[in-house]
Amino acid sequence: MWQSAMVLVEEAYRITAAFPDKERFGLSQQIQRSSVSVPSNIAAGHSRDSSREYLHHLSIASGSLAELETQVELAGRLGYLDETHLKEFLRNASVTGKLLRALQTAMKARVRSAS
Repeated sequence: MWQSAMVLVEEAYRITAAFPDKERFGLSQQIQRSSVSVPSNIAAGHSRDSSREYLHHLSIASGSLAELETQVELAGRLGYLDETHLKEFLRNASVTGKLLRALQTAMKARVRSAS
């Protein structure tokens, strides 16, 4: 799942490279930051000592993924992305989201059984 999130980061940087110069410090930077936040929080959570902490970081990653999807959707609406790239990016984000939710569900079960 971390690997899937890393692919999204790479895609985010590729698509924002084609954005207009006026977006260099606007939407482009927001997309890059939220994309990096997803695998970063997965990794940070994985390195924690408890399942609860891991689950907390997975929740943050999930929120960052939702932000990323919203920002990319906005980029599409503003005409910064063609329909093909937009759909492909959102499809890949959806796959990452499903993997993330599955891991969250597994971690919640682990936390409940440890209580």
